[in-house]
Amino acid sequence: MSTATLTDKDLRVRDAVQQQLEWDPAFDGSGIGVTAHGGAVTLTGSINTYAGKLAAERAAKRVVGVRAVANDIEVELMTGRTDTDIAADAATMLKLHNEVPDSVQAAVHHGHVTLTGTVDWHYQRMQAEKAVRHIAGVRHVADRITVVPRAAGHDMHRRITKALYRNASLDAKRIEVTVTGSVAHLKGTATSWMQRDAAEQAAYDAPGITLVDNHIVVDPPNDDNWEIC
Repeated sequence: MSTATLTDKDLRVRDAVQQQLEWDPAFDGSGIGVTAHGGAVTLTGSINTYAGKLAAERAAKRVVGVRAVANDIEVELMTGRTDTDIAADAATMLKLHNEVPDSVQAAVHHGHVTLTGTVDWHYQRMQAEKAVRHIAGVRHVADRITVVPRAAGHDMHRRITKALYRNASLDAKRIEVTVTGSVAHLKGTATSWMQRDAAEQAAYDAPGITLVDNHIVVDPPNDDNWEIC
């Protein structure tokens, strides 16, 4: 992307994301590059952990004006760590997380971890991924775990909607919920990625929901006067 094509707002968003990456203590952002265009941010460069790559993406999503993030950060291989080492650590970490059932398994190839198996709840699937993403030497985690449909309770639409209204960080009036079988469909707008993710998590927490089809659009406040100090 040529610098000449960037608008003033693009430059402000880019600079804000760079500052956020430098500010966040969860990872070392010194090797990360940032470009921005029309609210879409691309992260490039390298980092030493997969968990750090995900943390950098979350940090970028917290910035005002960001509507989408392309995470092209490469995780550098850690010397001295073999797939056997990573697999052993993955087995230990999955066992230590009581929320993860024994049906979940991990396979490792060139630092790429693939999780398979079945669970009853989406949060169990998320816990399995969290258990292995911090292991030294992991370059990527592919979550192929299947959530087995459970018997859904009555009026799931009403229960999910009430959960959205209970969340202080959400403007639930801007979100539409429909439920088809074990799938919750979300539409509407949110002012930030954090709100979008919060709505998705609220729907996933409903018993019997195995998938959330999230079509909420991030629509930041239309304010071209904010500045980076």
